[in-house]
Amino acid sequence: MNRSWYVLWLLAGCAAAQGTLVNPLLTSGADPWITTHNGFYYYMNTTGSSLVIWKTKSIGALATAEKKTVWRPPASGPYSHDIWAPELHLVRGKWYIYFAADSGRNESHRIWVLENAAADPLDGEWQMKGKVADPSDRWAIDATVFEHDARLYMVWSGWEGEVNGAQNLYIAELSDPQTVKGSRVRISTPEYPWEKIGDLAPRQASEANPGADPGNPIHVDVNEGPEILKHGSQIFVVYSAGGCWTDYYSLAMLTASVSSDLMNPASWKKSAAPVFWLSPEAHAYGTGHNSFFQSPDGKEDWILYHANSEPGQGCGRRRAPRAQPFTWKPDGTPDFGRPVAVGAPIAVPSGGN
Repeated sequence: MNRSWYVLWLLAGCAAAQGTLVNPLLTSGADPWITTHNGFYYYMNTTGSSLVIWKTKSIGALATAEKKTVWRPPASGPYSHDIWAPELHLVRGKWYIYFAADSGRNESHRIWVLENAAADPLDGEWQMKGKVADPSDRWAIDATVFEHDARLYMVWSGWEGEVNGAQNLYIAELSDPQTVKGSRVRISTPEYPWEKIGDLAPRQASEANPGADPGNPIHVDVNEGPEILKHGSQIFVVYSAGGCWTDYYSLAMLTASVSSDLMNPASWKKSAAPVFWLSPEAHAYGTGHNSFFQSPDGKEDWILYHANSEPGQGCGRRRAPRAQPFTWKPDGTPDFGRPVAVGAPIAVPSGGN
């Protein structure tokens, strides 16, 4: 453990004793996902080579939580490499993990799903149910699923065609947790300058850009990491914009009425500016790929996201999970505020340990 992380570890221990938490919650962990069930937090993040679930009653104690590797990919095949952005969902009585994987080449990335009928996702057996794709079967990553008015949907990031250059957001209805019903619909494409910060230079792999591929273009416009948030009469897709390899990776938002047709692109209105972005003062760079959760008593809303602590650290393993509460504006839209500084104490979610 280096000196800076040792200091953070000491701060975390002191914070836990005082009913507070400090960021980052772990020393590494990109694309953090969290869900709650029966009084426990279940957490996942990208490891690149396996699927791991953390289980804890206190989000501030994530670093010492019970954890289990629940799945490892085969040595070869269509889902053998680059295991990205896993999400754990309890859907209609069973657990599912949605994740992106490829055969060793980025252009083969697709969404895959595992199923587990056990009451606790750390128990039982996880079974591969296969690929989740619409008829176009294009490049796809970062899937999330949600139910609305008794209908099941999936939202993800994908390419329009077969060539990299822009990542869009798509939505499709599911007939069951593993089957797409009908065709995908594009609900967002990068259009604002802050969605188009994405030069890929250098193109060779490095610590900051481990996924670099000489076959990639020199620039990519990015919409990815969509997550669902509901409040009152509105439903939001909060997504990540810009390249994760830049310091300017940020969160943006689409808004729709809960009574609208979610499969109609016209139902979704994009915010003209990011809703959460970097803060040099807080040592938060590349703030993005988030998820949401509520406090144990249901009185607080929290955002969980990843960030780098210094500029220029890109898409590597220095991205680490951070959590903080957020509030709501008078118009019913979320107010995520600004990133809380590394090491600053935050009161733990209300009603919890």
